[in-house]
Amino acid sequence: MYTVQRPSRSEYLPLRGIEYHVRLWEPENADGALAPLFLAHGWMDVAASYQFVVDAFSADFLAGRTIIAADWRGFGLTKPGLRVDHYQFVDYLADLDLLLDHYAPGQAVDLVGHSMGGNVAMLYAGARPARIRRLVNLEGFGLAATTPGQAPARYAQWLDETRALARGELDLKSYDSLESVAQRLRKTNRRIDQDKALWLAQHWAAPDADGRWHILGDAAHKVVNPHLFHVDEVLALYGAITAPTLAIEASDDSLAQWNKGRYTLDEYHARLQHVRDCRTARIDDAGHMLHHDQPEVVARLIEDFLRAP
Repeated sequence: MYTVQRPSRSEYLPLRGIEYHVRLWEPENADGALAPLFLAHGWMDVAASYQFVVDAFSADFLAGRTIIAADWRGFGLTKPGLRVDHYQFVDYLADLDLLLDHYAPGQAVDLVGHSMGGNVAMLYAGARPARIRRLVNLEGFGLAATTPGQAPARYAQWLDETRALARGELDLKSYDSLESVAQRLRKTNRRIDQDKALWLAQHWAAPDADGRWHILGDAAHKVVNPHLFHVDEVLALYGAITAPTLAIEASDDSLAQWNKGRYTLDEYHARLQHVRDCRTARIDDAGHMLHHDQPEVVARLIEDFLRAP
């Protein structure tokens, strides 16, 4: 199994009626001079997913720097609170707002987000531009454009899926062993090494009393958002971002795989032009989980960007 180079500690923070699980990597000599670095994970992922990147950071970059990553509501060790049958995207922004208030009151922070976490980071940076010093988006592409005519079908889909959830039809699959969970991770990501998959599996899932391993994600996350994705609103938020921004993407074109031409990298790059100070980078031999595939490269890109004057 993978050997952690820089262990984290966990704590729980009462937040909006939920006990939020927060993972912290804290140097002994932290004096608050350096902006804290917040790491936001993606959909059906956990904060521990960033361990490989944290281990790849250089010692001088980490000197005096606190790194903070939380399990989003309904993921990992953060519980959903009262039973819910769907999740609203704006709740992640509200949660992040209070997390920053708690860990970095009155201080601008560096924010890195992957996939869903990248989308949260981009929108939050537009809504609270003064709170973000530097912004890094790892494959947080946003969604394909929608039209008002799609609303009736979307609302009907949402109604159907909330019923399916109540019937147990959306329950997540369980596994007979930690090794089986690791195999599931490797099936999704062909590049992740077995040792890393085994280490991550113990944070991505947990055993029940009978020894069956269950993914630490609420099945309600599978229920579609009833509200359509409005590109014009997103572009207005992008335009309000004041933090220098780095958008990193992998050589595997995830958008092409997911959207089948409905939304392309060219369209994503066009949206990024609305961010006043944005540059892009591409990582070769990497897929959507680029922070697992090439953690050293991701770490160097983040370091160089956060250190640049």
